[in-house]
Amino acid sequence: MLLQGRNAIVTGGSQGIGAATSIEFAKEGANVCLLYRKHEEEALRLADEIRKMGRKALPLQCNIASFSEVEKVVQTALKEFGRIDILVNNAGMNWDSVSWKMTEEQWDKVIEVNLKGYFNFTRHTAPLFKDQKYGKIINVTSINGMRGKFGQTNYSASKAGIIGYTKAVAKELGAFGVNVNAVAPGLIETSMLKDSEARDKIIDMAMNEIVLKRVGLPEDVANLIVFLSSNKARHITGEVIKVDGGQYI
Repeated sequence: MLLQGRNAIVTGGSQGIGAATSIEFAKEGANVCLLYRKHEEEALRLADEIRKMGRKALPLQCNIASFSEVEKVVQTALKEFGRIDILVNNAGMNWDSVSWKMTEEQWDKVIEVNLKGYFNFTRHTAPLFKDQKYGKIINVTSINGMRGKFGQTNYSASKAGIIGYTKAVAKELGAFGVNVNAVAPGLIETSMLKDSEARDKIIDMAMNEIVLKRVGLPEDVANLIVFLSSNKARHITGEVIKVDGGQYI
């Protein structure tokens, strides 16, 4: 098993990419603290599934934009597991509008959740990783943070910021044996896509770009996150790796 005995925190861990990552972590031997904001039922069900695999599961509700709340969550996970080895910053949101109609609230909320949320968790786990001379941080960004997306200036800016943040933190923590990387999904079949009224239109537009001609699944991203969280990726840091079926090409 790639992650036997490791302890992980996964934000947005109850659905989509986060849920798939939590399950794959458990399959590879890791205990998981999976965080959620609204989807308590899904989180509890997922935690039971993880426990049936013989791993520890700690579902916790958290507003990732709150610095103090994140600090409490990290300390709770540390008390439960004794040590934290992996952080997956995955939770995020979008609130779309063209730039000339976007409200201040739309801008501030997306930046606060998508960018500050990643800072909050990194800030409270980095000292642990630094002291123990070991840690893996994987930040989920997006190909739209690399190329921009019409109607998503706030989202694209936040995801682009994550890329710069990943590279900077990788430089800061590298000397302490900590790997920091980002994964950039393209279109993935998450609940956000499934529930969208424009689902068919979104898929049709994406298919004109995706060279593999298939929509990605959460597991496609989770498999890369598992690899980057393992010692098989010990010499990889500061990288942004796309999982998009060639959508960005």
